Amino acid sequence: MGKPGKSIIAACIALAVGGLSLGQEADACTRFVFHGANGEVITGRSMDYKVDTDTHLWIFPRGMKRSGEAGPRSLEWTSRYGSVIAGAYDFATTDGMNEAGLVANILWLAESEYPELNGGKPGLSISAWAQYMLDSFATVDEAVKALAREPFTLVTDSAPGEDRLATLHLSLSDASGDSAIIEYIKGRQVIHHSRDYQVMTNSPVFEEQLALDKYWQNIGGTVMLPGTNRAADRFARASFYVNALPKSEDPVESIASAFSVIRNVSVPYGITTPNQPNIASTRWRTIADHKRGLYFFESALAPNVFWVDLKKIDFTPETGRTQRLDLGRFQRTIYSGEANAQFKDAAPFRFLGI
Repeated sequence: MGKPGKSIIAACIALAVGGLSLGQEADACTRFVFHGANGEVITGRSMDYKVDTDTHLWIFPRGMKRSGEAGPRSLEWTSRYGSVIAGAYDFATTDGMNEAGLVANILWLAESEYPELNGGKPGLSISAWAQYMLDSFATVDEAVKALAREPFTLVTDSAPGEDRLATLHLSLSDASGDSAIIEYIKGRQVIHHSRDYQVMTNSPVFEEQLALDKYWQNIGGTVMLPGTNRAADRFARASFYVNALPKSEDPVESIASAFSVIRNVSVPYGITTPNQPNIASTRWRTIADHKRGLYFFESALAPNVFWVDLKKIDFTPETGRTQRLDLGRFQRTIYSGEANAQFKDAAPFRFLGI
């Protein structure tokens, strides 16, 4: 992608220094990728939403037959990789990592506009978008090359219990530190692919976020950083801190550093923002250690961080099992340390479709 135009930079600077309201500010999440010592790669994300999404963790083995749940011409595939995911309402994948070290994160983007499902290409429900990536690809580059051919039409519907459409964008990161942001703007797929694209939040669209980030880089994060809960401000803080972190050779310190950044850009529980009602409290956070295959989870309403060790999971089609970790209402069930043994066998959920 080319450099942002002067008009975009000017608009973003005005937004930053003027404190103007983002009328399209959406449910607030943040994602970043940390490049550590000795090739260490860590992806962190926060899930900020105005209502509880009934999140639980799932283990999916290889060899699962999937449907895009978009009607008669739905995309169909069989999972090539096993994964651990955080779901929503037990009918969507919002976050997760597969056994090859690919991480997918779904965040809100109010500006999203999707193409019409016209019967030409098979359809893929947005509820299965992240899972399709985790099932199908080992690296960001592999995924981006496949997406460039536009093998499906992404379809959406109303968000659960709401009148508005579910408007989302997707981030991918892998064990090499590569990264991609996939958005649908004015009905067209837009892919931003670079190892340098370490941070993603919500509105405005990613190209404008990059321009705003350039403005704050010129100021310097040790001089001043924006401190509100707006997506643009969280982008600036996450971008500064993820590149300011020390590159420790101790993985425990690296995980602690990553958690400190995602907590810094989280929205305090119970906070509402006047005139921006969709800025929402952080409900949970995840940290994915790509190299070690560890997937950490932290709920805002439980005192402990716990993790899942993907390298200890049987993902084989022959003996691997679909399993679910019940996090309780509002993710208040308390787990501590490695939680692999706490998962229970469960029938796989069906993705929400149209």
